[in-house]
Amino acid sequence: MQYVEFGKTGKKVSKLGFGAMRLPFDDEKTSIELLRRGVELGINYIDTAPGYGDGQSEILVGKAVADIRDKVYLSTKNPLNDNTTEGWWSRLNKSLERMNVDRIDFYQVVHGINWKAWEENFSKPGGGLEAAYKAKEQGIIGHICISFHDTCENLIRLIDTGVFEGVTLQYNLLDQSNEKGMAHAAAAGMGVVVMGPVGGGRLGTPTEQILKLLPGEVRSSAEIALRFVFSNPNVTCAISGMNTMEMIEENVRIASRTESLTAEELDHMAAMLEENKRLKELYCTGCNYCMPCPNGVNIPENFKYMNYHRVYGLTEYASRYYQKLGTEGWWVPGKQAGDCIECGECETKCPQKIPIIKQLKETHKALGGSDS
Repeated sequence: MQYVEFGKTGKKVSKLGFGAMRLPFDDEKTSIELLRRGVELGINYIDTAPGYGDGQSEILVGKAVADIRDKVYLSTKNPLNDNTTEGWWSRLNKSLERMNVDRIDFYQVVHGINWKAWEENFSKPGGGLEAAYKAKEQGIIGHICISFHDTCENLIRLIDTGVFEGVTLQYNLLDQSNEKGMAHAAAAGMGVVVMGPVGGGRLGTPTEQILKLLPGEVRSSAEIALRFVFSNPNVTCAISGMNTMEMIEENVRIASRTESLTAEELDHMAAMLEENKRLKELYCTGCNYCMPCPNGVNIPENFKYMNYHRVYGLTEYASRYYQKLGTEGWWVPGKQAGDCIECGECETKCPQKIPIIKQLKETHKALGGSDS
């Protein structure tokens, strides 16, 4: 296993972290065995959150590291449910209790922060930031970090506050939108932790299109995905949600490779990605000018799933998530392509003059909509 300095903290973390979001929560024995096997193979960074398995993830992590606490760094998160110090402390104390620990090494003091939440909530007097400073002063948390879900521009604004020692964010072959912000964070002396390095499972399927991204022989598309992330010099650690021994063994093998992607491999990958980008943009650039739809269809989201199918061959993944659109409780707003009423309003606003109605029909047919 390779180890990397986490920003200016003086701590070295494993290049591969264990994301505890996808543990088999109904099987305590297996979950603990998985976590301990990861540590045995050199992983020393474990990431969890109160919302993973409705608290079960934190409980399982705590049990797994009970007798090896000094061998691992723990990361968990504080959801921004209110803007009071009391609420923030209450959520921190519940995490400590669930894990049965007295400190959290890298604490994401806000789970999924955005600039609006920072400006209007967390940073206000009497809010969570004051509590976070106090918790660090008391040694209950080691380092003030954030997990981030917003634009790259706002990531840079948050970095420039000078408050945070690390950031956990999305970055993978399919989503490189945070690259500039990652470089800015590293230059500012922050640790950069990547979540979703295998695209939340999207890149775990060895499709022909993905395997073409890297020349030569590779064992899996997960290998391509992880090697791509590890080749970025601004990445401190990549956390992968692992739920089988085979997955842990393979990911550790990849993370243990000392050689980065060669210049030739990177050039090849960049060329292939540029070609995929060109193919995607023939379909939709995601500019959102077509929105809002009068009937509530989330047009860019539908086309994003169609691109996963059409450009990357990720048909099973695309179909599964496409069919969740418009269902009760699903966190992504908007309806499926099949709910288009063909009013044509979107087509008048599209700068690419895409035949949106026709392509929505194609999307619905290809991805197996609810009435197809």
